Amino acid sequence: MRYMGIDYGRKRVGIALSNENGDMGFPYQVFPNDERLLQEIESLVKEREVGEIVIGLSEGNPIQESIDEFVQDLTLHIGIPVHLEPEQYSTQESVRYQKKGEMTDASAAAVILNSFLTRKKHTS
Repeated sequence: MRYMGIDYGRKRVGIALSNENGDMGFPYQVFPNDERLLQEIESLVKEREVGEIVIGLSEGNPIQESIDEFVQDLTLHIGIPVHLEPEQYSTQESVRYQKKGEMTDASAAAVILNSFLTRKKHTS
């Protein structure tokens, strides 16, 4: 099963996709956080046959309220399981592996997704 990772931000939303087996996530794309975001993600879910979504949980951060609303919207519109994965320092970790650039948010989404996949593998 393919997974999608999401690093949700006020201006940009990073997207990562796993391989078909759900073993490892890779940076995919960055979308602007605008009125078309949900539609873009829904299209990508259908096109790439995504079975589950993993979104970074940003506890103690004011953006978490927006993330919670976004999770509700995803659940209602797309109808596949959505998981929250702690994402402290995911952007900093992605910058450590590559310089800050236009794909930084997608790389942070891959960090979040890989954290989830690794934890899932060890608890299965």
